Amino acid sequence: MAYVIVKSGYIVLRVFSSMIGSDHENVGSAWATAVGQGSRMWPSSYISCTWESGSMTIQSLLQLHIKRCFLRYLGGFKNSRRVTTYRAEVLSCWPAGRGRGLRRSLEGGWAEMLAAGELLPVGGRGGWARLHKDFRDLVADQGRMEEDPLPISLAAGCLSLISCYIFLPLSKEAALQSIVYNYKHGFSGFAATLTEPQARRLAEFPGVVHVVQSREAKLHTTRSWDFLGLDYYRQTEILTNSKLESDVIIGVVDSGIWPESKSFNDYGYGPIPLRWKGTCIHGDAFNASHCNRKIIGARWYAKGISQEEINGDYLSARDVNGHGTHTASTAAGSLVQNVSFGGLGTGAARGGAPRARLAIYKVLWGEGSSGTTATILAAVDDAIYDGVDVLSLSISDGFYDVSIGYLHAVAKGITVVFSGGNEGPRPQSIKQVAPWVITVAASTIDRSFPATITLGNNRSLVGQPQIGSLRLGNEFRVLYTDPYSPSCELETLNTTMVKGKVVLCFTGNNPSPDLQFQRAVLSVQRAGGFGLIFSQYTTNQRIPCRNISCILVDYEVGIKILNYIGTTSSPIVKISAATTVVGATVVSPRVASFSSRGPNAFMPAILKPDIAAPGVNILAALKSSYGFMSGTSMATPHIAGIVALIKASHPTWSPSAIKSAIVKTASVTDEYGLAITAEGVPRKLADPFDYGGGHVNPNKALDPGLVYDIDAADYFKFHCYRGFIGGTPTTEICDSKQGSLLDLNLPSISIPNLRTTAVVWRTVNNMAEADTTYKAIIESPPGVKMEVEPRVIKFNSTVTKHSFKITFSAYLRLQGDYTFGSLTWVDGKHSVRIPIAVRTVIQESYADISL
Repeated sequence: MAYVIVKSGYIVLRVFSSMIGSDHENVGSAWATAVGQGSRMWPSSYISCTWESGSMTIQSLLQLHIKRCFLRYLGGFKNSRRVTTYRAEVLSCWPAGRGRGLRRSLEGGWAEMLAAGELLPVGGRGGWARLHKDFRDLVADQGRMEEDPLPISLAAGCLSLISCYIFLPLSKEAALQSIVYNYKHGFSGFAATLTEPQARRLAEFPGVVHVVQSREAKLHTTRSWDFLGLDYYRQTEILTNSKLESDVIIGVVDSGIWPESKSFNDYGYGPIPLRWKGTCIHGDAFNASHCNRKIIGARWYAKGISQEEINGDYLSARDVNGHGTHTASTAAGSLVQNVSFGGLGTGAARGGAPRARLAIYKVLWGEGSSGTTATILAAVDDAIYDGVDVLSLSISDGFYDVSIGYLHAVAKGITVVFSGGNEGPRPQSIKQVAPWVITVAASTIDRSFPATITLGNNRSLVGQPQIGSLRLGNEFRVLYTDPYSPSCELETLNTTMVKGKVVLCFTGNNPSPDLQFQRAVLSVQRAGGFGLIFSQYTTNQRIPCRNISCILVDYEVGIKILNYIGTTSSPIVKISAATTVVGATVVSPRVASFSSRGPNAFMPAILKPDIAAPGVNILAALKSSYGFMSGTSMATPHIAGIVALIKASHPTWSPSAIKSAIVKTASVTDEYGLAITAEGVPRKLADPFDYGGGHVNPNKALDPGLVYDIDAADYFKFHCYRGFIGGTPTTEICDSKQGSLLDLNLPSISIPNLRTTAVVWRTVNNMAEADTTYKAIIESPPGVKMEVEPRVIKFNSTVTKHSFKITFSAYLRLQGDYTFGSLTWVDGKHSVRIPIAVRTVIQESYADISL
């Protein structure tokens, strides 16, 4: 199987190797050879030109020396700027001089050309015309234009031509030049720069399944590891395997790394594992000396990234914005003592797998951390060859049509961990829905940073300052709220009234608290305010607050402050510096409000997210210092670090076994036994669409008892199910015996359209003591009867695997919402729980409707 990534925007053409030979190492070259041999599968030539009223000089990228081209006119159209585009198919061309000159020109592929002189006679239905005449004559001859353009003098050096593209059949050399990346390790294929018509024609190749666009992808801790039960100084079994852990390699696909950070010190590390095949690629401010026994490899991928996105970044693996450094140190940072951010969160910083090695793959560029799916897959392909054990991708890549590339990594034994996205609490916002990856939600930890708000009447209230706020201090300031703009919308505040004051603002009716807070911050800043007290629903904010003091309060506190303002002629307020509070008094974990939610809109029978992990106010390395970040980007490396720890103890476990161990040992209650809640408007009890199996419990995951394992071949069969990926399934992926998608042996069950009865099969493998007996504990979703056969399963030295049947029957005849339950196998020591989501329906539809 081969893949073609088409830059300028297309990604993942799957071409079967039988079409282009067995050159697995360089399928791009094979494609170029086929093109050079005059393959009929390549697009026919055409020319596309654009004119508008007015004149502008066009700088030619390549001037083709053509005496005469006959074109077939294909019509014109206008866009919203009244720019007219004419298209014509190239029929034949003759060179101005000898044939070699034209051939050399055409081998450049296609080019923006300067139309000057009598170069391009054009043919149309009304007879052949020449462009040395007014173009208006040609248009009138065709009868295609609503309004004639201005005449064009082809001899002039200043034209009204905007651009003219000639697309001609590629030579082998030109095809090779168009290739951006070659994928040749885990999967064969390539990325190439092609036009839309060429991509469409390429999709018609015999054996081609799918061509998709290469799209943009963006990025989406001192206390957190202790909160998860991994105390570095009182180590449990999962951390005592540090010698084994040092052989585990975590690949971080992100924005690069700041190698000078103390978190990447390699003191005390042994030799680099012999199986490592990676490299340390030099570039701006980065060379081989920046790799060590901790950072054992670094690659970067700038091909296909626009210059605008690269500007201000290092053309190397060095991290310009800190995101990649933060995630890498969270997953596997070395121990660093006495770390804090402005005195907050003081403690020892380290990664979850502090002795693991790091391999860095920079695919995100600029302050905005932009990348493409083509570069991400190039990094994954190299990581497969290099020999990583875990891939951590804190990237908003929710494109299901490229996830087959990650499946090839899983098939090679690599566990792939993805961030779930930061678009919560909106339902159906979860990213990376493929069943073979671990999709991570974000949660809070048992640490907060409260600050005291003192009013002029000496009343003290408590709020949550935004990390990074400036000028928090112990002096009183004038307090103000605008009665005509209580939500502080942009351009509504009076500078004279606001300058130097602390402004009270309310969320208002904006459906996005993050967006409203961001607007309020900008509004107060522009009006010259000193600080902002933002009254909102009880949710987590990810928007940074810079240059002013910002503190969040709930609505009750906001109303108290508002009442104070209304009862005094000169209201004043003092906001103290934040303090650090850690421990049981901080209710946690809670699913963060920004964490993307299920259900899985694309494939509802796959329950997502899979697991929740700390992702709010995580303190980790930022360049040469340390700072806080929030997001599912921060939760992802927590799971990657835990995967590395499990891999160190159980090196033969498959990625699906490791995923199962993590998901089914997760917690659904806090340390007091109370159900975990999910932040949002309003706050609610969390369910599987918020946190999957629950909140990660790494110590239990090391000894899960039973696992739901999946062979990679079964994942490949997943592509047989209609709708997952475009194109026609072939025998190279699917066989004739296709089961139900519900029977994919995942550690979760989601039935989106239960009308009457559904039967689901699962298989568990015993990973603990040989002689043991498990009993089923059933928690049926409301409105559904759930039966398990058998209810008791026994294991011994010869019986290590059991299959069982689960029957779901709807006893309420309604078009309902999702309801939730669980199935738990217990043996007295282990509790093996999987989440269940069921929606009963009358009409078969994925829409969440009630009748």
